[in-house]
Amino acid sequence: MTKRVTYLDNAATTPVRPEVLEAMLPYLGKEAFGNPSSAHRFGRAARASLEEAKRAVATAVGAEPNQVVFTSGGTEADNLAIIGAALASRDRGGPFRVAVSAAEHKAGLAAAHAVKHLGGEEIVLPVTASGLVDTAALEAALRRGVAVVSVMWVNNEVGTVQPVGDVATRCCDSGVLFHSDAVQAFGKVPVSLRDVNCSLLTISGHKIGAPKGVGALIVRDRKAVEAIIHGGGQQFGIRPGTENVPGIVGLGTAARLAVEEQQALAARLRELRDELERRLLAIVPDAVINGWQAERAPHISNVSIPGTDSEALLMHLDLAGIACSSGSACSTGSVEPSHVLTAMGVPRELGIAALRFSFGKDSTIEDVDAVAGALPRVVEKVRSLSAVLHR
Repeated sequence: MTKRVTYLDNAATTPVRPEVLEAMLPYLGKEAFGNPSSAHRFGRAARASLEEAKRAVATAVGAEPNQVVFTSGGTEADNLAIIGAALASRDRGGPFRVAVSAAEHKAGLAAAHAVKHLGGEEIVLPVTASGLVDTAALEAALRRGVAVVSVMWVNNEVGTVQPVGDVATRCCDSGVLFHSDAVQAFGKVPVSLRDVNCSLLTISGHKIGAPKGVGALIVRDRKAVEAIIHGGGQQFGIRPGTENVPGIVGLGTAARLAVEEQQALAARLRELRDELERRLLAIVPDAVINGWQAERAPHISNVSIPGTDSEALLMHLDLAGIACSSGSACSTGSVEPSHVLTAMGVPRELGIAALRFSFGKDSTIEDVDAVAGALPRVVEKVRSLSAVLHR
């Protein structure tokens, strides 16, 4: 009998949905293999499918089809938004300076650092104990003048929902571009550019049941960004290169389904997350739910278990058939807290003991049962080992 495996790492990636795979299959074989830049019938068929996917993505986020620029994923989209906006500003004689929150995904932080390497300046905005961007620091950066402010819609580690509407308004009032990485938000919380005046928006396929290697950047003003990849004239020259038609078709299908199902899915995932946290705190009363003070997306729970380290917890949970994520990163042979928890002021001993559980479309109450069943033994074992190692 095959042992049931509990997958609670949906914030890392999700399986490709059957509907998405079915939509993609014709473009992976001889049926519809054309290059969308070709003028013959094969190319025209590919172009038509690409445009259909573009309309689907645009509709899903409240944008216009000609504002959708397909990328290889969220990382490329974040880099295009931040570096591209900085380069465009510099070329216009504006500030060669960007501001990003300290709790951004590493793609955003690394892109801001790349601007510094190119001769510009990066401003890292501090966050509160709940992970929300510090508004005083944001206002100070806007007064200095920046090309773009980047604040992610939902944090990928603790699930904090940023006040993107307020940040967007502050940026707009200052004449500054606002970019938001909505990779963890899209499909989990309402995301619409009709409601939030966001200049640039990132989404990624593999977080919503599409394949890895495809994403999109919504660019509401083509003059706002300079290309960082150079080649042909595809996608208005903003992101040249032959488009990944199968992946784009898959993203279009997944985006449509994500919007259709968002409300019902969010309600179900919130129930699962809350039940997991209730049981976890009953088992480990001194555990700490990180980011609980602020509004959180329904699918992410980040919890620190004192007296342990996350890598050991992760290993023992994996042996018990439970897949989740570590809240820390292994660096130079030692376990270090994640940059997000550090930015939030979480003490080191809790930062190195953090786990992220993230739910998805296929998650059930049986997954919660599995974690609750395994956790007492795992925590006891890891705490015992930790006590021996630190005597």
